[in-house]
Amino acid sequence: MAGVSTGTVDRILHNRGKVSIEAKEKVDKVLKEIDYHPNLIARSLALKKKYHFITITPSYKEGEYWEKINDGIELAEKELFSYNVEVRRLCFDQYDKSSFDSLIPQVIESDCQGVVIATLIKESVLELTRKLDELDIPYVFIDARIEEADCLAYYGTHSYDSGYIAGRLIEDRIRKEEDLAIFRFKRKGVFSSTQVANREEGFRDYLKQMGHTGKVLSLQLHSDDDKNNKELLDAFFKENDQIRQGIIFNSRAYVIGDYLQKNPWITGFSLIGYDVLDANLIHLENGLITHLIAQRPEVQGFNSIRALFRHLILQEKVEKANYMPMDILIKENIHYYNNYI
Repeated sequence: MAGVSTGTVDRILHNRGKVSIEAKEKVDKVLKEIDYHPNLIARSLALKKKYHFITITPSYKEGEYWEKINDGIELAEKELFSYNVEVRRLCFDQYDKSSFDSLIPQVIESDCQGVVIATLIKESVLELTRKLDELDIPYVFIDARIEEADCLAYYGTHSYDSGYIAGRLIEDRIRKEEDLAIFRFKRKGVFSSTQVANREEGFRDYLKQMGHTGKVLSLQLHSDDDKNNKELLDAFFKENDQIRQGIIFNSRAYVIGDYLQKNPWITGFSLIGYDVLDANLIHLENGLITHLIAQRPEVQGFNSIRALFRHLILQEKVEKANYMPMDILIKENIHYYNNYI
């Protein structure tokens, strides 16, 4: 139809080899006329090419936030099985920078075509992405967007805005002169979670704009020391018995909820947290958590793998910033919430 050889058509369709501008224009014209779409499954099977993706996320236990991210990743991998897509999962301790750093050589030395990265540890992520850029390997961010890196796509909430919204929620529950608490978890090494830092910035900015004059007290807890955490919380609430509202900027609000449930001498205190975990929902139901801000982690995981697939195999343009809805959940609407993919 185009008046050129099949070899020329093949080179144009697969974007390889030298082809004259005139031949390309003829072939492109015919492709549009016949509304040509390649059979990508057939192409993948014929070429016997395998696509190896790597995901780098925090390690997790059953029911935790990052398990939900990985549920979405697993669903995408199953859906793309016919396209010879395989996903290798690497996990790190989100409270220990060195555990992420130890994975960087594994990623660089692997024969992968794309990477999904949880961006909690900004400095380490930037070190990895610089090397991926040199190798021309596309990467997708989840958890938080890092502007300094040229990612293929980001899937997650707008971290600053979600903290700003949390400020609005808590400001509605306190007087302007009233004190409140921020709970954090200590990390090994000098770093903070990118997501948590952005959320706290938005939160504090909202309170400042609304003229909040009370103290914002912070308590650092341990990620793996329940006994010491109890001692820290006991001392904190005895010294600050005037505080009635607090917030935690990650998915571990249940840690504070569990403590409050076991210590009924602390009365009238409630918490705002993040993410729909079973452990968090218990305290949303009993009122110790008043609001959860959810960000659809399964959708993030699913779409991050799909983005690499669309870019590498379908050769489609992928939108860079893909912000998830921020679902504000309370006791009265939680039973109607579904995290559809």
